[in-house]
Amino acid sequence: MGRRLAGWRALGWGDRWRLLACMAALPLLHASLATLGYKRTRRVIEVLSRRPAPRTASPADVAAAQRLARLAAIAGRYGFVDATCLRQSLLLYCWLRRRGFNPQLQLGMKPDPQATFGAHAWVELDCQRLMPGDSGHRAFQRPGDTH
Repeated sequence: MGRRLAGWRALGWGDRWRLLACMAALPLLHASLATLGYKRTRRVIEVLSRRPAPRTASPADVAAAQRLARLAAIAGRYGFVDATCLRQSLLLYCWLRRRGFNPQLQLGMKPDPQATFGAHAWVELDCQRLMPGDSGHRAFQRPGDTH
């Protein structure tokens, strides 16, 4: 409990509010995924966060997005629901779209033939993964993608 309280105190007021917002939003995403499924939940997020012309992220914007990703991960570990990487990524994806950016929600896995299947979700902003733990994963390719 002491480390958590010290971590809370180390946050600025803006990050404290963002952390509380993440903790409130993750159960809603959890419920949406349980009732609507992934496709419809993502469609709702994209409709609610639509912006006419996405803007390019500056280095400061990417740094702020990385801080937000860390807050979403903290909320996922210590919030009201144990939020998986998919829930955290959907939250971050929505938040960044609402701020006018064009983030990429990626679904993939580690390309290790010896490992058991372990899917992962993450968000990229201007081709930069926002969490260090997201490195090493390869995005699934859609049919027809040439990347």
